[in-house]
Amino acid sequence: MKVIAIIGQIPAGKVMTYGQIARLAGSPRGARQVVKILHSMSKKYKLPWHRVVNAKGEISLKDEELFYTQKVLLENEGIQFIDDAVNLAVYRYEPIVII
Repeated sequence: MKVIAIIGQIPAGKVMTYGQIARLAGSPRGARQVVKILHSMSKKYKLPWHRVVNAKGEISLKDEELFYTQKVLLENEGIQFIDDAVNLAVYRYEPIVII
């Protein structure tokens, strides 16, 4: 539930990484579990799944259509890509309060 709460608070125009979310949820090595939660719970909890990227600021989705969908959703929020990566120094969301 912590992972769901953290993802749910990512504001438009910002991103978080899988590992960052796992650390904040209390499981520093749980990035893969974050992926599983996103895959299985995004619709149920209406999570902003598109705001989660990998540690390099890249979209991890291999499916071309889903990759494009995520990229367009982020670009529509004002996030710019350079060589298919987001500048995490600019767009990373760092919550003030840890859930």
